[in-house]
Amino acid sequence: MMRAAIYWAPEINDPLHALGSRWLGRDAETAASLTQPDVPSIAEITADARGYGLHATLKPPFRLAQPYGALRDAVAGLAAATRPFSLPPLSVQDLKGFLALRETAPCPPLHALADACVTGLDGFRAPPEPAELERRRRAPLSGAHEAMLAQWGYPYVLAEWQFHVTLTRRLQPGERDAILPPLQAHFGNIPANPRLVTEICLFTQAAPGAAFLIAERFALKGSA
Repeated sequence: MMRAAIYWAPEINDPLHALGSRWLGRDAETAASLTQPDVPSIAEITADARGYGLHATLKPPFRLAQPYGALRDAVAGLAAATRPFSLPPLSVQDLKGFLALRETAPCPPLHALADACVTGLDGFRAPPEPAELERRRRAPLSGAHEAMLAQWGYPYVLAEWQFHVTLTRRLQPGERDAILPPLQAHFGNIPANPRLVTEICLFTQAAPGAAFLIAERFALKGSA
């Protein structure tokens, strides 16, 4: 029942890793629980994001159709063929009620990397179970979303993909207005720092309900 996912996560020495992990209350690299900032209801509003760890999705979680070792080798190969690239400055933004870190300018290499992860690694994905498909369809899905769900097991990929590092659950407007100032104060100017995307991360979930952890980081080694 293990699941895997391909995510972008800040590098260990990037201050964003420490700040984001502390905001969520867990370090996905070490599995350590962390003391969260003194913000009302923070444990509850970050509960779902905490389980997934600080990340931006490249290929959404999936059950394995092939051995884990084969997936690991394929992720390593994809990373080795991909050039590092600059990530635009990030900022805290509202994404359909969720507060998240998002890029402040288009980044074609980032979108291309996500597309490559979705399509190039899809042979390792077992089809979603009927209960998962039913759960996905409870949200209003457009025709494009439904097509992505049918082909790739998730509705928000390829042309429907948006880079985001989720920091809260979906908030009501009043909750958002209360949380946004301490959230911005917690991160300060760190999200806007220049940074390169130099690696992708293979996350794993040992069993349903377990927290996702970084199993391995793979360096991008492609050249011009």
